[in-house]
Amino acid sequence: MTYSNLTPAQVSDFNRDGYVLIKGFCSKDEVNKMYQSAIQDDAMRKNALEVNDLSGKKSKLSLWFKPGNDVFGYLTRSKKMVHSVAQLLDSDAPVCHFHSKLMQKEPKVGGAWEWHQDYGYWYKNQFMFPDQMMSVMVALTEANKENGCLQVIKGSHKIGRVNHGFSGEQVGADLVMVENSLKTMELVYCEIQPGDALFFHSNLLHRSEANLSEHPRWSIISCYSSQSNLAYNETSTSWKTPVDIVPDEAILAWDADSLSEADFLRKENDPALKETGWEKNVKSS
Repeated sequence: MTYSNLTPAQVSDFNRDGYVLIKGFCSKDEVNKMYQSAIQDDAMRKNALEVNDLSGKKSKLSLWFKPGNDVFGYLTRSKKMVHSVAQLLDSDAPVCHFHSKLMQKEPKVGGAWEWHQDYGYWYKNQFMFPDQMMSVMVALTEANKENGCLQVIKGSHKIGRVNHGFSGEQVGADLVMVENSLKTMELVYCEIQPGDALFFHSNLLHRSEANLSEHPRWSIISCYSSQSNLAYNETSTSWKTPVDIVPDEAILAWDADSLSEADFLRKENDPALKETGWEKNVKSS
């Protein structure tokens, strides 16, 4: 099946650079509904994990696997999202949802994220093909240099998987390889507005600074894989289940459930969290 949400030029940009920014992917009303749900849904707060950066500043994230009938599930399952992902993944197989996470970088205290590739994490799950995996970040608030917007190394997805190791409570890419990449390729600050969507390859090197501003930096990141991309060390099942697509209007027009029934990631269920000592420092907030 041929999809046409993205233009040939946008697909070409993604293949060349490892990412493509789609302005206004979500409307103002869609963003407002998602942001209000993020703030008001008690399940999101209860299942938030706190992660320290090397300076001790904290970022919060809430991560879940199966996309449901909540407003974020409707975004993840929307026709415009799934069809756009299908255009960019290197596979003819159905699109599956691996997980989504709400990133919550609060004013003055929101911590940094070290240089990493998403596949640097997902390699331990033994997914076979990084070209068949990607992430989509939709901004819920403005993201700029002052509040710790995403930074990417343009074209770095072409160097393949970089070795990763623990950096405090985070997993980061080998810094020698990162420094060499920065000497070779362009560093880009992805300053984006609410509703903009950044589609990026699983091997794209990226990071973000701490939020030292007076304003929050919140975003929803949904991660996808092709059904043909087998994972030999992953206990969740959403990664191999084709997305049940809903119309785009579901985000605004359909009744939305609470996230209380979502299968959130919890620290006691992830060995990687225990290895970092997160069982001492990560807590429900």
